[in-house]
Amino acid sequence: MDLCHVPATREKGWYLALMAPNVKGPNYAWLDPSRLYCHPQGLQDCVADLLQPFQGDAIDVVAGIDAMGFILGAAAAATLRKGFLAIRKAGHLCVQTVAQPYTDYSGREKVMEVRTDAISPG
Repeated sequence: MDLCHVPATREKGWYLALMAPNVKGPNYAWLDPSRLYCHPQGLQDCVADLLQPFQGDAIDVVAGIDAMGFILGAAAAATLRKGFLAIRKAGHLCVQTVAQPYTDYSGREKVMEVRTDAISPG
């Protein structure tokens, strides 16, 4: 599918065909979403579908995890007219942080951080 084509009838998830399969091996994610991000209608429909389950919810801020989560998270925040909180890999923030260990999609143990002044209890 080319980057300008928009199907005449857009079924839910039509934009998933824009993602290219991994051709570089097991050290890379299984799909590459970068073509989806380049397609204006595909990106808009993807964000709308991601936000659909949260319609009517009170949302103060949208958070996204480094680095792919920054793209969709920021797009969702912009759509909602809310702020965006970047959850970073450890060592990337130069301010006070709170850290949390996690296991990534490949099974590796890592630590993520968030700045302490970005959110407050409640």
